[in-house]
Amino acid sequence: MMRKRGPLAVFTAIGLTAAIAACGTPSTDNSASSDKSITVWTLEEQPDRLAKAQADADAFTKKTGIAVKLVGVNEDQFPQLVTAAAAAGTLPDVVGALPLAAVRTMSANDLVNTDVAANVIKDLGVDTFSKSALTLTKDGDKQLAVPSDGFPLSVIYRKDLFKKAGLPAPKTYDDLLNAAKKLNGPDMAGFVAGDSPSTSYTQQIFEFMALANGCQLVDGSANVTLTSKPCVDAFNFYGDLVQNYSVPGAMDSTSTKTTYMAGKAAITVWASFVLDEMAGLVNDATPGCPECASDPQFIAKNSGFVTSFQGPDATSPVSGGDVTSWVVTSDAAADSSQKFVEYFMDEGYLPWLDQAPEGKFPTRAGTASEPQKFIDGWKLLESGVDTKKKLSDIYPAEVLTDLQSGVDNFSRWGFTQGQGSLLGAILTELPIPKAIGELANGRIDGSGAAEQAQKAVQSIKDSSE
Repeated sequence: MMRKRGPLAVFTAIGLTAAIAACGTPSTDNSASSDKSITVWTLEEQPDRLAKAQADADAFTKKTGIAVKLVGVNEDQFPQLVTAAAAAGTLPDVVGALPLAAVRTMSANDLVNTDVAANVIKDLGVDTFSKSALTLTKDGDKQLAVPSDGFPLSVIYRKDLFKKAGLPAPKTYDDLLNAAKKLNGPDMAGFVAGDSPSTSYTQQIFEFMALANGCQLVDGSANVTLTSKPCVDAFNFYGDLVQNYSVPGAMDSTSTKTTYMAGKAAITVWASFVLDEMAGLVNDATPGCPECASDPQFIAKNSGFVTSFQGPDATSPVSGGDVTSWVVTSDAAADSSQKFVEYFMDEGYLPWLDQAPEGKFPTRAGTASEPQKFIDGWKLLESGVDTKKKLSDIYPAEVLTDLQSGVDNFSRWGFTQGQGSLLGAILTELPIPKAIGELANGRIDGSGAAEQAQKAVQSIKDSSE
């Protein structure tokens, strides 16, 4: 079982058979839902996280008298389960830890209660939420979901090696490419990140790199724009890195972080979920660098993080990552569901974030009377599985501040142009990773990759209209 998701979750098409890890196969029977009983699905289905969520739900029940049936749902099985439940009229009342693409897909199928989401935001205070997170969870004037937390992407680099070589932090295309060239060698790759044609990780990392150069998936008129100059330049930049300064073979999320934590790469791009693993707090994913035997935190201590990145065609740097949200469904017991979400975004918020602080940065900073309550409280939470430590005891304060700032400034393809559902569709068929795979193998150049991706995305867009 995976302990955590990859950098960004995906709303994917799957087979007909589903089983829910940790909780067995959940019944889609939601007939017991009422003002005094609701069913809640959470994609945080790992046993340790589910136990914490259950304790949080029990505290809610004790306070309100509303019983909660909590069901852990594996993210890969979620699409089939929610489709089956919708067809049977047995949707859960609330779904938690839902990524942006999945929120848009549920919305496109009229499965969300936008009124309740808007009421929660209003009751808790619009100004207490990240503006970026609220924007990403809206469709026009409709609030589709309540953003609960986010995880930023970073360009992660060996600051000890950079310092020794006299290199600046890789904040731009030129900085990163020059460092990859200088540090690349027989025993050290200059750069590792996704180039596997079959994983969403490749799409996720390239999207961040592309947005940093001003490359958009679509324009304001919803025309696919992957053959624009910023996009072609982004494909060329990424192709240069993965062809000339990486390691042989297709790289997915696991092989990428493993290579970096083994001390065999100078630069990578990953989500904040890797923070506890880099610090040696997870026994089944420990750093393997030569220095790590005597100091398990060597990689963490000697890594720098760039959360805002910029290419030459862009006017300003961007931050990448994803927001996960609470969705109240169209068939929900609305009043009880609203009370539940409000509780989990207020009294129960820090216990919810405590499931995995390294990947659950607050999207609600605090309350009207205590504006930094949740950000300050998050800093005291302990990360890790086999060993527990506060991230602030491992990483400099400015690193955690930068990561939190990234969550408050996410950029994503398609959302500002009203095409968020298109991102979900392409994350299912993976046309971008397929083009990157061809690029990495030298079969096409950046222009060819852009053309291939453009045609595939246009086809997907046409078929969904």
